[in-house]
Order: sequence, then structure tokens, then C-alpha cells
Amino acid sequence: MVNLGSPYQGYLYAYPHKTAYRPLDPRPRLEDVWAGEDLAKLFLYVHVPYCEMRCGFCNLFTRANPPHEQVTAYLAQLRRQTARTMAAIPGARFARAAIGGGTPTYLTAPELTELFDLIEDGTGFGRGPMSVETSPATATPDRLKVLNERGATRISIGVQSFLDAEAHAAGRPQHRPEVDRALDAIREAGPAGLNIDLIYGIPGQTRATWDESLSTALRWAPEELYLYPLYVRPLTGLGRRGKGTDPQWDEQRLELYRHAVARLTAEGYEQRSMRQFRRPDGRPDTPDEYCCQDDGMLGLGCGARSYTRALHYSFDYAVGVAHVRGILADYLARPAADFDAAEVGFALDAAEQRRRWLLKSLLRAEGVDPAGYAARFGTPVDDDFPALARLRDAGYAEGHRLTAEGLAHSDAIGPWLVSASVREAMAGHVTR
Repeated sequence: MVNLGSPYQGYLYAYPHKTAYRPLDPRPRLEDVWAGEDLAKLFLYVHVPYCEMRCGFCNLFTRANPPHEQVTAYLAQLRRQTARTMAAIPGARFARAAIGGGTPTYLTAPELTELFDLIEDGTGFGRGPMSVETSPATATPDRLKVLNERGATRISIGVQSFLDAEAHAAGRPQHRPEVDRALDAIREAGPAGLNIDLIYGIPGQTRATWDESLSTALRWAPEELYLYPLYVRPLTGLGRRGKGTDPQWDEQRLELYRHAVARLTAEGYEQRSMRQFRRPDGRPDTPDEYCCQDDGMLGLGCGARSYTRALHYSFDYAVGVAHVRGILADYLARPAADFDAAEVGFALDAAEQRRRWLLKSLLRAEGVDPAGYAARFGTPVDDDFPALARLRDAGYAEGHRLTAEGLAHSDAIGPWLVSASVREAMAGHVTR
């Protein structure tokens, strides 16, 4: 049998993990970083590092309630960064885009208009699949009007729990009437698809209360639901208050996860990964959908990451309030020419490129395409990764896709497959 360790170690939404990044010396110029890359259908990601509050479980790069003049300065600097970046890689074309954070709708409606203007003017991305993050407090009709008018096709809102007591236990001081108002406003604003984020494993949560949140979410017939187990990470609000997750919750969270899979499947949702559930009659994937295994991502803004085949890069990263503010202040003070080079990152050799392709495929419900892997790398995936046979023997995989049990343990399988060099770099990271 495969010893995966704890079944809930954290999830790999990217590989290598950002804690493996280190300062690049010398700093490579963007024109060299992107030379030889296929620029025809990139993913554009724009980061807005501001929120109206910092949730207790959040370890994202964001600042709560910044002074208004800093938001104004951020948009101006983002425009300068965009101009310098696009000048360095003039052939970049984007198949889809996402605006995340933080909470992009922390910006006022006029500021959101300015943000969309600078994206369209600076990158040429106008209409296409585009996701925007929002929150119950900021999903107001005037903001949502801007999102729909400017082509947002997906609006994602973090509800986490429809029960106020559970939301508060997770460090999110929201109130149910505000959540209902926000969801009604999203549905009334226009045709953009709706995604609702929910969290399970909150202290005090039961199967009955979890089912109540699922049932309530389904009233709005969201095109997607993302379900996240609660993790308590260093320097987050819950982490600072010593609200670590009791180990007994591991088995209980697994039970809650399985209940959600059964419930959403019965409601007609398709499971796309451990976290993602999509309505098949919702907005379909576009034929030219960005492929995270093969296509690159260009990130703009402080906190955004960019991916090429051989280099993943970003700015510095922190969780603690003082360090986040320091990194933001540094970003805002930079001369425009400073955006011509990458700063912090991780260089992927041939072996790491193969491993990233495997992980980004295997942790999805559709699994690994052996022919696609061989076409990309010239070798059979099973020869490169004999660990796949061990997953099959343990009942976690069948062929080249995870079984239902394997999907349930994705957050252990991902870390188990991390390379020794990435694991060592992550272990050497000091969270600030």
C-alpha cells in the first residue's frame, strides 16, 4: 500500500508551490524569459491585492482596507507595469482571463471601469472567457453592472457557509442577509455564470449543517461550486489565534466531502476535481480553452504569478500584515523600467516540467492523457513516473485517472508526488 501520510496536507493549485520560489540572480529579462514560448493562447491573470476584511483562513497576498490613495496609485502602477510587460512580449495573445485577489470588487464601480480599461488598452484582451472574484459585502449592483458590461463570463463569490456561526468560526464575520442580497444581485445583474465557494471542516460543523449550506447554495442554481476543506496555515487569523484543526476532523472532513459528492452528483453536477463541481447545462468550455498543462500564464499586479515552460515567477510573497504592506509599498515605488525583468521564481528543468504536467492532469477527474504526454515530452508517462503503478495498486488510480477514492485523497497524492528538490525548497521557506 502507498503511505500518503495525512490525508489533508494542503492542495497543489500550482506546481511548484510558491513557497519554493527564490530571488532570481541575475534577474532575467522578460523578453528572454518568454522567447520561444507559444504566445497564441495565454491565460491573463490580474491581481487586486485588497479586501474589505482578511478572513481567518486566508493566506493570500492581500491587504484589508487600504487608504484610498493607495488604490489610486496601484491602478496607475498596474497600467505602467502592463505597458512595460506587453512591450517586452509584444506577441502575447490571451484565450481567457481572470481577475483575482484579494477581492477585485473591493474597487468602486469607477475604479473597476478604470481596471477594465487598462486591461483592454494594455493587453488587447476584450471579450472572452473571464472570471472575476467578489464577496458578499462588495457584490453591489453598480459593481456587478460593470462586470457584466465588460464581459465577465463567471463571477465567483466566497460564501464559505450560509450559517453565520460557522462563518464566524472560520474567521469570516458576515451575516446571512448580506449573502442572500449579494447572490440575488449577481443573478439579477446579467448573464455571467455563478460560482459559489464553500468550506467544510469548520469547527462545530456537522453533516446536517453542511447539508444546509449545500441546499441553500443550490437555490441559486450556480453553474459551479468549489468545495474547500478548512486548513489553518501560519500567520493567518486562525493560525495566530491558535485555532489549529483538530486531527479528529480528518475523518469527519472526509465524510463531509463524500456527502457533498453524492449530493451534488444527484443534483446533476459533474465532478471535475476534488474541489470543482460543474453543472453540465451551464456555460460550456470554449473550444480553444486554455490548457494549464501546455499553455503559459501572464500575471500582472503585485502578487500575480506568471508561468512559462521553464520559469515560474512573481514578486515577493508574504502573509503577515507588515510584510504585505512592505511588498506593496516597494511595488508602488518602482520605476517602470523595473518591470522589464522577473524577480522571484523557480526554474523548471525537464524533469520538473514533466512532473508539473503530470500533477496538473492527474488531480483532475479526466486524468492524464498518455498520448498528449508522449507528444509533449517524447517518452511514456508510466516510464517517467513508476509511482503511478503504486497508486493503481493502492486503489487510488485506475489506468491514468484517479478513482473516486483517489480524488478524495488528492490533497495527499499531490504532496506525495512533489519532487525532492521542490520539497526541500518548500521546507526552507520562512512564512512572513
